[in-house]
Amino acid sequence: MPELFLIAGIAVLVFAVIMTLLTRYKRCPSDRVLVVYGCVGTGRSAKCLHGGAAFIWPVFQDYQFLDLHPMSIDIQLNNALSKQNIRVSVPSTFTIGVTTDPQMMGNAAERLLGLNNVQIIQLAQEIIFGQMRLVVATMRIEEINADRDKLIEAITTNVSTELEKVGLRLINVNIQDVMDESGYIEALGKEASAKAIADAKIKVAEAERDSEIGKAEADKEMTVSVSNAQALATQGRNEAQKAIAQSNADLRVKQAEAARQAQAAENIAKADVERQTFEAEAVAQQARAEMTRKEQYAVQVVPAEIAKEAAIVNAEADAKRVTIAAEAEGTKIFTIKQAEGLGIKAVLEGRANGFRELVSAAGGNANEAVVVLLADQLPSLVESQMKGISNLKIDKVVVWGGGEGGASGGVSGLLKDLITGLPPVTDLARAAGIELPPVLGKVGAETKPVPVPAQPVVLPPATPNQQA
Repeated sequence: MPELFLIAGIAVLVFAVIMTLLTRYKRCPSDRVLVVYGCVGTGRSAKCLHGGAAFIWPVFQDYQFLDLHPMSIDIQLNNALSKQNIRVSVPSTFTIGVTTDPQMMGNAAERLLGLNNVQIIQLAQEIIFGQMRLVVATMRIEEINADRDKLIEAITTNVSTELEKVGLRLINVNIQDVMDESGYIEALGKEASAKAIADAKIKVAEAERDSEIGKAEADKEMTVSVSNAQALATQGRNEAQKAIAQSNADLRVKQAEAARQAQAAENIAKADVERQTFEAEAVAQQARAEMTRKEQYAVQVVPAEIAKEAAIVNAEADAKRVTIAAEAEGTKIFTIKQAEGLGIKAVLEGRANGFRELVSAAGGNANEAVVVLLADQLPSLVESQMKGISNLKIDKVVVWGGGEGGASGGVSGLLKDLITGLPPVTDLARAAGIELPPVLGKVGAETKPVPVPAQPVVLPPATPNQQA
């Protein structure tokens, strides 16, 4: 039994592999192009087949089909500028399809794979519109209207070259009509029609004239023959001569009448031709005047409007540039002020951290930390007090005191009083609202001085060196 299960499993596996291989073998119908993409070779993005078949490797390759059925596109080209700057309309119909050229099928696989017919038609319409405008711009109105073969050949050449770049092929071009807004083509048609009618009337008049001349010549020959016969007759010679004279007179009258009628018909035909020619020339002159007006508008008015729009755009750009510069200057000032604030904050935070570490080093005693700080600042405080009296200019000193020690004792007492009279540190701290630690001392109780009789001491005037 295990052997049977093994054989059955192997058979099922082989059958599944065979069926998978058969389903991956794809045949290409004649109305499609088989595009195989994936691992198709170095330097290739896809492999295209028109007809035949190919094996699609599972996992490594995949496939799609491109439809080869023709697609008809109606192109309503309106207001296209010709070489004479006259706008013309050239409605036409184009028939296109996916190319089967081995060298161009790769373009179709790269640019059209996955697009439906509507998307392909839109892509082709944009290409055809651009190339038709280019062709019309290189031709004159007379060439477009008279030589349709040249127009179709130029359109076919340009459009085919551009369509092949995306893998399409131009099958047929049908130009339905050529029209213009100014009536120039219609004027050309009327001029040609009038010329043809005039030529036909002239030919009719010439035919009638030749007919009358032939008839007159035939009558003349007949009269001559009759006259000869009558001249040979012996009887009634006089009557024959009279009849001949009468016949000749009638002949001259008829000839004059025929000549008059022929001349009148010719004059009428010429007058009609001149009238129609004048009318056609008037229409052509109107078309030329309209064309000249449009050319002057394109040369004079259009550049002025373009310059005006350019000036407006430049003014807007300058205003925007000034706005951006102002915003940038404001941002710069804000950034500088913000940086200064961060610097001040960093300095204050550094001082606070230093004082915190100093208090921590003092065992948490803030007074001792303050003492250390004040000890660092004592030299500067003493220097400040000395500066307070160093710049004093003393010309004469009057000492009121007990006179102990004589004149010298009076001066030394004066200096002592000046130094002690400066505001102590404790008083400065109290005025600033700061309570100093006890180590700096306390202000003692005020004592009333003992009145001492005043004894003035006069010192000699100070020299310049002493004043300094």
